[in-house]
Amino acid sequence: MQIPSVAETTSPSASVSSSTLVSRATGASSAGAGSRFVRACLRQPVDRTPVWFLRQAGRYMPEYMAVRKHHTLLEICKSPEIAAEVTITAAEKLGVDAAIIFADLLLPFEVMGLDFEFVAGEGPMVHKPVRTAEDIAALRTDRAADLGYVAEAIGKVAAHFRQPRADGDQLGIIGFCGAPFTLASYMIEGGSSRNYVETKTLMYRQPAAWQMLMEKLNLVLTEYALQQVEAGADVIQIFDSWAGALSVADYREFVLPATAALVRAVQGHGVPVIYFGVDTASLLPTMRETGADVIGLDWRVPLDAGWEAVGHNRGVQGNLDPITLFAGPELLRQRVREVMEQAGGRPGHIFNLGHGIVPGTPVESAQRVVEYVREFCAG
Repeated sequence: MQIPSVAETTSPSASVSSSTLVSRATGASSAGAGSRFVRACLRQPVDRTPVWFLRQAGRYMPEYMAVRKHHTLLEICKSPEIAAEVTITAAEKLGVDAAIIFADLLLPFEVMGLDFEFVAGEGPMVHKPVRTAEDIAALRTDRAADLGYVAEAIGKVAAHFRQPRADGDQLGIIGFCGAPFTLASYMIEGGSSRNYVETKTLMYRQPAAWQMLMEKLNLVLTEYALQQVEAGADVIQIFDSWAGALSVADYREFVLPATAALVRAVQGHGVPVIYFGVDTASLLPTMRETGADVIGLDWRVPLDAGWEAVGHNRGVQGNLDPITLFAGPELLRQRVREVMEQAGGRPGHIFNLGHGIVPGTPVESAQRVVEYVREFCAG
């Protein structure tokens, strides 16, 4: 499989046209390509703002915790039946407009020959971090097909939601992958990091090795995304969770070319792309140059200011502070209204949180948010 190298990205303003994406998605994979959610991703008119939540199937939901009593996180990810079940259960319980497949960002590591595990209280741990050009050269790119269990789970979710709902709309199906920088940082640091010293040192001192790592990750991620699209994903979200650790200069030099190449490759599969990072307010004007159809905004920037930064020729997703879901109904309703007012009814807004739902969040608060969004759209 050939994808653009990091040196072959298109101009910052270039992107696949909305009509091209819709026609490709309709023919390629997606019974939901004309859904409210997909139309919003393409900045087309919708009858109301679609809403879904980052990490909407997670540890705050009793049904998910019941499954976790019997299965580890990786066991759920690798069992298409269980992954589909928790995905469907969360989407239906919340009444959202899109379901994101239950998976983990680091799944591609195994097929690249990199072992990892989840350590209680510490998160993911890579047993042998990637630190040298020789380590990078040893990473495999020929086993992406082994990730097919994620596509199989998406197929089950898509089949379940194939019929339109009572409101006549079809639920959108979201596939996802990690962005090359975020995955590289996990590979190099061996887990989460505060300062990303090892990652930035490799970037700065071994630029050729860094580029090789970016291109290897993109090869795997492009095929991984294609599997998801062919199984029924209407949209692919690319998570760049740790991009906020970068200066604008470092992001532009070391990360933007590879990220833009991945975005273009995924769009070439015929679906819109949502690109999301955390603590990225300073990067937003540069993140728009990835060409992503939608830029996810965290809660640290007002939605209207964030949209201005990325440009109104892009959609935006967000951006309620997830901790607001611990507030009482009156304040929660007020904050939802503020986000909706900042969006101003402009086509291309997808209501979401500015990060994932955290453990302990009252399920009824997430349900209220969905109700409030629809209330404000109707009124």
